Amino acid sequence: MASNGVAGEDCKVKLEDKIVKKTARVGVIGLGYVGLPLAVEFAKAGFLVTGIDVDEERVAKVREGSSYVGDVSDEDLRLVISQGSLTVTAQYDATRELDAILVCVPTPFTKSKKPDISYIISATREIAGHLRPGQLVILKSTTYPGTTQEEMLPILESSGLKVGEDFFLAFSPERVDPGNQKYTIKSTPVLVGGVTERCTQLAKMLQEQIIERVHPVSSPRVAEMAKLLENIFRSVNIALVNELAQLCDRMGIDVWEVVEAAATKPFGFMPFRPGPGVGGHCIPVDPYYLSWKAREYDFHTNFIELAAETNENMPYYVVSKITSAINDMGKSISDAKILALGVAYKPDIYDFRLSSSLKIIELLQDRGADILYNDPYIPTINNKDKALESSELTKSLLKEMDCVVILTDHAYYDYEWIAQNSRLIVDTRNATKGISSKGVSIVKI
Repeated sequence: MASNGVAGEDCKVKLEDKIVKKTARVGVIGLGYVGLPLAVEFAKAGFLVTGIDVDEERVAKVREGSSYVGDVSDEDLRLVISQGSLTVTAQYDATRELDAILVCVPTPFTKSKKPDISYIISATREIAGHLRPGQLVILKSTTYPGTTQEEMLPILESSGLKVGEDFFLAFSPERVDPGNQKYTIKSTPVLVGGVTERCTQLAKMLQEQIIERVHPVSSPRVAEMAKLLENIFRSVNIALVNELAQLCDRMGIDVWEVVEAAATKPFGFMPFRPGPGVGGHCIPVDPYYLSWKAREYDFHTNFIELAAETNENMPYYVVSKITSAINDMGKSISDAKILALGVAYKPDIYDFRLSSSLKIIELLQDRGADILYNDPYIPTINNKDKALESSELTKSLLKEMDCVVILTDHAYYDYEWIAQNSRLIVDTRNATKGISSKGVSIVKI
């Protein structure tokens, strides 16, 4: 039976007291790139934290103090594990003992670009099965506007408890930027929108224990849309400069110089740079989450979808540039030996989710090329259901290759040395800027 407003306020006050005193038990569902750093931060801040993940292998690694996330060191993980501040389990029964639960599960899309929120639904059902008065649930996973209220809320209220009175529900999107040393969990502001004002207040208070600035908004739908806007903004601008890169190529203009020149304007311009495509969890996915939801309102996000398609086509354009460059050297792509440098979706990180490098490698293999890769952060990748290991980057390997393709501009690489020992380089990142080694042909997108 739902409680009245007085009882609801009492639940809120009790939870506030626990949060302030750091006696609130915090749970994190999903121990991936978002969840594990959050769990460690709450544990370091003095909370008792329970991490929940259905992947038994992940659970075992965390218990051993072995981090699989670049932004969490083994040292920090082992410290909170040894202190007992962080415990992990694959069982949802643990949610009954928690005061606050942060849901950080994957939100991929299907082959037909339809949102897959099955992980959110599954986690919510498990929470609902153990829900008790006084608990706070915060969804962190990026999703389309309406997910928190239209999907999660009915499931949680099927327990017989009422939101804003018996339990509290909010959406507060993650803003993780893997490898960013300046903007960490603590220093990156986050948004929060609760189903009710009490929900917003509690979700804000909890996150303020580890985050310097928490910005409240009027509803979960506003927070959900704001998160999509952040990433679609980047998707659209990356697509613009990727399209201009192709036009500049036909016109014989250096697009990299064009971008640098435009960036000298101190107002009204923000530089985005071309590349082999987009990667990571957010930018390739978020446009399709919004476009799918928009159709429910008889609205077609043509501009946004076109930008996403432009970015998806970049790997094909890169492969065409590689093929043309190899042909100009008097060789066929089907007989070429190619080394791909970098498979992470951006420099100096361990993350290669939806990396355009993987698509480029696949396309080159489809054309018969003998392709190897090197990435100092990623020792193996699964390509066409087969494991491919990172090759040791040596002078002899470079000299053996018909073409070296720079896909991720890791700071680890000595590009001058690479140019000195290569015969052909296709550079998708302008990493060879200023290099004019004799004997090497450098082709840029």
